Amino acid sequence: MPSLPHVNFCGLDITRLIVGGNPFSGFSHQSPERDREMLDYYTVAQIKETLARAEAAGVNTTIMRSDAHIHRMLREYYIEGGEIQWIAQVPGDRSSADFRVDARKAVGAGAVAAYLHGGLLDACYADRDAEGFARLVEIMREGGVPVGTAGHSPAGHLWAYELDLPLDFHVVCFYNCGSLHDGKGEKFQESDPPHAIETIQRIEKPCIAYKIMAAGRVEPRAAFERAFAGIKPGDVVNVGIHRGDKDDMVEENVRMVGEITGG
Repeated sequence: MPSLPHVNFCGLDITRLIVGGNPFSGFSHQSPERDREMLDYYTVAQIKETLARAEAAGVNTTIMRSDAHIHRMLREYYIEGGEIQWIAQVPGDRSSADFRVDARKAVGAGAVAAYLHGGLLDACYADRDAEGFARLVEIMREGGVPVGTAGHSPAGHLWAYELDLPLDFHVVCFYNCGSLHDGKGEKFQESDPPHAIETIQRIEKPCIAYKIMAAGRVEPRAAFERAFAGIKPGDVVNVGIHRGDKDDMVEENVRMVGEITGG
């Protein structure tokens, strides 16, 4: 199997393929039935097995939500000898007090880096709330780990980037599907990825590209080829794995990325 290339990502040694956690938490971005299917499949034991198989295949980093379920699972995984690095997606609202608690919990649970959930940037950008967004970034920086922000629209990312805040990285969605968080349903349009790629190229800081497969709507090899052709050499991709569809999906993705990147 071709090996995965590594990059220096904000001082962290990270493989250019990261295992995403949406399927682990039942977020399919497809249908409620699909959400339940993922939740039923991904017991704690199955999540730990998937992370172990990712490590064995050469992936050294995962991105998952910061919540009690993931904290408990990771605690068990590390006690049992697992070593995969965790980058925390920190959800929450714009209330400073509540968000500070959420951010501290992520670092306390072992996150090596953390970023604001995309819905937070979406909301701040919609209101042009630069002061509120800066406050959230400042709270995140209290944890002493690299800090980033996700977001669902290229315009939101460029707005945040031009604020010149102490953000270490950006987590850029290939599809402008923030409509989900506005209660307007899922929207995955093939006109979106070129705009995301252009944004990643304009942002000089490291980027993590996510939803490159439009939550299972785009064939994997085509998605990987487009992503790695478009992102910067020091950028990485984050892809969720649902082994309920294909048991060796982890290994297959690693193989494809290795071949595409020349690892």
